[in-house]
Amino acid sequence: MKSKNKIRGTIKINKSIWLIWFLLVILWNYGYPEASAFWDVIVAVLLSLLQILLLKFLNK
Repeated sequence: MKSKNKIRGTIKINKSIWLIWFLLVILWNYGYPEASAFWDVIVAVLLSLLQILLLKFLNK
């Protein structure tokens, strides 16, 4: 069973990585306003996959 401190640490990491993902999506949208909706979705999905991989790596 995980300790409360480890669970809290994991939650903080998850929130931090989500916030970084969110900020990167916003930067993409403001940095490339001429990008089509298709590219907006592709970049958001790629950043999301990167987020998942990072979480798996950090939660080992």
